[in-house]
Amino acid sequence: MSGPTIISLGEVLWDLFPEGPRFGGAPANFACHAAILGGDVIMVSAVGNDQRGREAVGILERYGIDTSLVQVIAGAPTGTVGIELDAKRKPTFTIHEGSAWDRLAWTPELEARLREADAVYFGTLGQRGDASRATIRRALEIAAEARVPRVLDVNLRAPFHDDALIRDSVEHASILKLSDDELRQVATACGVAITGRPEDSLRRLLDSGHLDLVVMTRGSDGALLVSPGETVDQAGIPAKVRDTVGAGDSFTAALVLGALRGEALPAIARRACEVAAAVCAISGAVPEPSPPQARIS
Repeated sequence: MSGPTIISLGEVLWDLFPEGPRFGGAPANFACHAAILGGDVIMVSAVGNDQRGREAVGILERYGIDTSLVQVIAGAPTGTVGIELDAKRKPTFTIHEGSAWDRLAWTPELEARLREADAVYFGTLGQRGDASRATIRRALEIAAEARVPRVLDVNLRAPFHDDALIRDSVEHASILKLSDDELRQVATACGVAITGRPEDSLRRLLDSGHLDLVVMTRGSDGALLVSPGETVDQAGIPAKVRDTVGAGDSFTAALVLGALRGEALPAIARRACEVAAAVCAISGAVPEPSPPQARIS
């Protein structure tokens, strides 16, 4: 049986860990997790005409992801991010500029696939380049016209965002996912006051636009989900943490799949936290597919 069709828009890149490079990028990680969880996933991104780009596309395909809309850009490298881990294995990112995913171009094929999709995922970092931002905005407008849910995983990465980008992204979304560290900045960008309980701030965000659901992750403390008629406060799931890279992406994938399958909000929240806890227990952002994913030096 086919799963829901999910389009992931944004960066495909390599995370350069101290111990070596690993495939990554929040939209790519999300795509892999959504495929693992049973989604029919289409990746929309751009890579360079280089070894890293070829390896990245190969890995996506090993997860069963449709890569026909991953563009190959001559003259721009596949993206890379330097990652340093602190004593608690929490990452610090250095995102290299001038990457292929900054040049994502519009295609008629993308429009056709958007109109047939069940959900579209996007973030803020993938809109860093002017070309990619224009393509992603156009995609979201078409998805909204076709009544396709638009899932914004804010995923703020300094210095590649400002209030205008955050506000515009929220306005184009129907589901908003953010972390507790991002709440104040997102609320400020959207002109929403941060007062009272976190639930109150999330509900003001919900009421400020056209959102159907606002979700805030809280690391080991779980997640808070607010819809027009319901609030779910999900406790954290204990995990032996190796690193937290990719945990938020896996949470979002489980959230989206659960919502598309019509599951109850409490069940969605618990399952998403369980999936994220499992990812925290592995090294790297995504469990390896079978056969084992390729490594590059």
